[in-house]
Amino acid sequence: MSVLETFAPDTPPDRLVGALDRDGAVIIADVMSREWRARIAAELGPYLDSSARGLDEFTGTSTTRTGALAARSAGCRDLITHPIVQRLCDAVLLRNAERYIVNLTQAIRLLPGQPAQALHRDRGLWGPYLPASIEPQLGTLWALTPFTKENGATRIVPGSQHWLEGREPQEAEITEAVMTAGSVLLYTGSVIHGGGANRSDGERIGINVTYCLAWLRQEENQYLSCPPQIARSFEPRLQELLGYTMGGYALGYYSPLDARAGAPDTVPPEFALGRLPPAAPRGTSGVAAGFVPDQRMNNLEPADAQ
Repeated sequence: MSVLETFAPDTPPDRLVGALDRDGAVIIADVMSREWRARIAAELGPYLDSSARGLDEFTGTSTTRTGALAARSAGCRDLITHPIVQRLCDAVLLRNAERYIVNLTQAIRLLPGQPAQALHRDRGLWGPYLPASIEPQLGTLWALTPFTKENGATRIVPGSQHWLEGREPQEAEITEAVMTAGSVLLYTGSVIHGGGANRSDGERIGINVTYCLAWLRQEENQYLSCPPQIARSFEPRLQELLGYTMGGYALGYYSPLDARAGAPDTVPPEFALGRLPPAAPRGTSGVAAGFVPDQRMNNLEPADAQ
């Protein structure tokens, strides 16, 4: 029977990366405090209660999915920028991009009676166009409630990120990401996985935050789920993760519609939040990042007036 390794939060990052490269998924136990979980549950409670169930077998007819977590929950913002996750994203995703960004934020609630989800790879989101050698995503699933075999702990096929397309897992190759409340499952976009069946009489709630290469289209459009008027109050690192920064050379600038005469007509996304980028993406110069600060920026209307 396949198993997933569970690590303590203070495990050296290279050990975690090694396990991710081998298995495609790891569990880090007891990262969130009880108070942190309670805060998120309180912030998201009204949204969870009003979220409709899925319309098909894949999204889950006894499952609710609630997005826009950065806009709706301060506690979830701390999950998005958690240093353990950021270190692993650096190690996995910066192999193929200058930056990575948030791909999806979603609270997933499996209700009693929810059947198991079809096993799949998240990289299928971008179709068959990415070479197998490029890992496009690293995902996290934070346990607000315990994840057990009975309530639908996520099923994982360790090592399947190395398989050729078309190979189907045998039952003995599938394991469950059983973990305590407050733990987090990290998994790549290429590993085969799927939600389990909830055969219990309680809910299984997880916070799903995934990250992708900055040159890919996000699954959840963060500019609409968390528009500038909300994101403007966030700390800069969170703004960048949501996509309010250049993804590389000439990748992601915009043109203010009411710019003054003589001002540059292409500016970085940070300008919509009332600030300028602190630095160019890794491995680039200011010019390569698509923006060179100069006095002409003074001729633009302040972001608050846009």
